[in-house]
Amino acid sequence: MTAAAAPAKMRVAATPGWLLVVGILLACLTEALASTILALGRADIIGDTAATPDEFAGLDVGFTAFKLIGFAFAPWLLTRVDPRQVLLAATLVMGAASALAAAVTGLDLLVVLRAVQGLSGATLLVAGQAILFWTWPAARQPFLQALFAMGSVVAPATAAPLFEGWLVDQRDWSWIFAAVVPLSLGAAGLLILAGDTPKRPAPPRPLDLVGLLALGAALLAATYVLTQGSRWDWLEEQRIAWLSVFAIGGLALVAARQFRAGASGLFDLSVFRTEDFVFAFFVSFVAGAALFGSAFVIPAFALSVLGFTPTEAGALLLPSGACFLATLLLSAWLMQARGLPPVATVPLGILSIMIAMWMLSGSNAQSGAADMMPAILLRGLGLGFLFLSITLIAFTKLPAASVAYGIGIFNIGRQLGGLTGVAALQTSIDHSLVHNQTMLGAAITSGSPALAERIAAITNLLVARGVEASAAAKSATAMVGRAVGGQGAVIAFDTAFNLVALLFVVGAPCIVAIKILLARTMGKSAPAEAAS
Repeated sequence: MTAAAAPAKMRVAATPGWLLVVGILLACLTEALASTILALGRADIIGDTAATPDEFAGLDVGFTAFKLIGFAFAPWLLTRVDPRQVLLAATLVMGAASALAAAVTGLDLLVVLRAVQGLSGATLLVAGQAILFWTWPAARQPFLQALFAMGSVVAPATAAPLFEGWLVDQRDWSWIFAAVVPLSLGAAGLLILAGDTPKRPAPPRPLDLVGLLALGAALLAATYVLTQGSRWDWLEEQRIAWLSVFAIGGLALVAARQFRAGASGLFDLSVFRTEDFVFAFFVSFVAGAALFGSAFVIPAFALSVLGFTPTEAGALLLPSGACFLATLLLSAWLMQARGLPPVATVPLGILSIMIAMWMLSGSNAQSGAADMMPAILLRGLGLGFLFLSITLIAFTKLPAASVAYGIGIFNIGRQLGGLTGVAALQTSIDHSLVHNQTMLGAAITSGSPALAERIAAITNLLVARGVEASAAAKSATAMVGRAVGGQGAVIAFDTAFNLVALLFVVGAPCIVAIKILLARTMGKSAPAEAAS
């Protein structure tokens, strides 16, 4: 009887742990939906709120900037408040802000709510991941971090666009915010049922409020520059130039204040004494540029060039999510059950993403989902091999008291890498569109026999279908013009796909060089410190 009762007791004891894991996963899904709504719902929101592009920019800048600020603020909060309570409160705040966002139509209030969503989203991501590291031993982290990546990386990169595209097509954009509410309530219920988590391992720290405010101002300026700079041709606009100077100067002052403050500063910079964290931080910046950049350019190509609906554009990335998930779980099994070192899958991930984006660079206006699918699936495989590895490399060797700060700094690096990647690709597309249309237009002169034959053929076709001759000639000319513009767009997006591939061509040797440099410098300093 005692032997039979033991397994039952173990199952009961394990239940709160799985409730906690599922609660964290659902909380991450709320952030995934909130963070990606502007990717496919942009045009609908602008139409319903009658916002100008400058006014609409507040929605994007507010969410992203306050998410970055949250990554800096949340680690300190976890030294003062029980981690589960922080996670629970952030999840409920996300749900409440989303419920209000689904109901309001005023743009000003919507901007404020987006900022609240960004701050609460960053807080729940840091708290959720830190709890996983604090609650379970390192031997179980590969599978747990793979589960966490499902909500924090896989969902916003693949599944969320399909769900949001379907809601935009079938309902309207407000339903995306409304869908966050039941997820938030479900996550909160599971977190309550899960009970207490282990006590926070980090001792209470004072809050450097001045440093946080200065960092917040600098990040607001940097976010505006990176998200809106392409619209204004970067430094050609005086506002972008001044904000760039302000952002760079502000970040430099925050860094100087941090180094002077030492242990009482806003960040715990001791994480940079760990070789693996420094290496993973650099890789995360490059990987963030590839993840966010490819997630931006693939749906944009499908919507603007191929004429996909939002639902079809979202569905394009869903199979990639299945591959992403499969390789996450495979990597977790290899690392947890077979002892594979996390760094072993990094080259495979980089190579897969690079080849996938090179394959996409051959797309054209007649490409369909089937033509793009092999490259999209390969991209998913590469992301799965890459992101779990760099997560485990970054945090496994950090002291427990520094884990939350490491997570915040790591996510700031990845987010800034993503913003930089998207900004570079948007700028490339904008400039290429103008350049390509100019070059193609110059090649098609009014006296060109090929142009005359093309217009005549289209005109005759339209006349044969009952269109008047004068109207047919005008329509034929317009159709040729649209074809030229479409071809210019194809070339611009193909260039963008190649740029993502070239990112790794340049970045991979840099990653290897940094790994060797860190091994030589920090590897030598570690024995010296131990001896002293």
